[in-house]
Amino acid sequence: MPEMPEVQGLVDFLGERAVGHAITRTSVGEIAALKTYDPPNTALHGATITAASRHGKFVVLSCGPELHLAFHLAKAGWLRWYELLPTTLIKPGKSPIALRVALDDDSGFDLTEAGTKKSLAVYVVRDPMDVPGIARLGPEPLDDGFTREVFAGLLEGRRTQIKGLLRDQSVIAGIGNAYSDEILHAARMSPYAISGKLDDAEIDRLYDAMQTTLKDAVAAASGKPPSDLKDAKRAGFRVHARRDEACPVCGDTIRSVFFADRSLEYCPTCQTGGKPLADRRLSRLLK
Repeated sequence: MPEMPEVQGLVDFLGERAVGHAITRTSVGEIAALKTYDPPNTALHGATITAASRHGKFVVLSCGPELHLAFHLAKAGWLRWYELLPTTLIKPGKSPIALRVALDDDSGFDLTEAGTKKSLAVYVVRDPMDVPGIARLGPEPLDDGFTREVFAGLLEGRRTQIKGLLRDQSVIAGIGNAYSDEILHAARMSPYAISGKLDDAEIDRLYDAMQTTLKDAVAAASGKPPSDLKDAKRAGFRVHARRDEACPVCGDTIRSVFFADRSLEYCPTCQTGGKPLADRRLSRLLK
């Protein structure tokens, strides 16, 4: 799933390539992906893109103050950019293309989604806050106002496991499964640690790890075209998606915990005192 650093990379790219151009056509390839009907997607035709922005994992292309195209790529979605957009007709339900957007210089992009579980979401709205997923977002972790004290306040009293809290978009915007693994490894913290029980030193480590990990990932994504962002993301991982490889810090074997639709990766030596985590959602450390 694209997370904040990659989504920011897409926003930066679209800011350079799409802003200032008019949308000449939108073609819906997956009807279920379009979550709004008023305004219709045809309201975008002829509108000039004036800004590209990110809200958590959402991309927003603004066409003036009262018309916005917002999309969330979900688990298997991506943006495919074309300097010369194909002219082939899109047959709804017959391709991985959920939406095609054509621009006035013959460039454009497709929003695509692999697999059978379709979760990619597209919205045409008058205000980005009309998108429910944007309206419920928590603070952005790299904003200047997201201080260590603000972060500590979000943790206070919560009985949630820290892995789940970092992934909760209503608590902190933009962090998903991959970067929560990376942040927790950098902080030398178990994914099962209880958020509200962290002491000051642990909060310090976790906050610093979050800032460093995300800033480094945003820098790695900066300036890259969409076609290169996924590889850049994977190349920067230390533990996520590296099961059975050696931890780059201590050399121990990276392990996984599997859930129904995802897994987490961690280093036992760095994060759990050398003890493996049980492969069940509500487990604690194995005795």
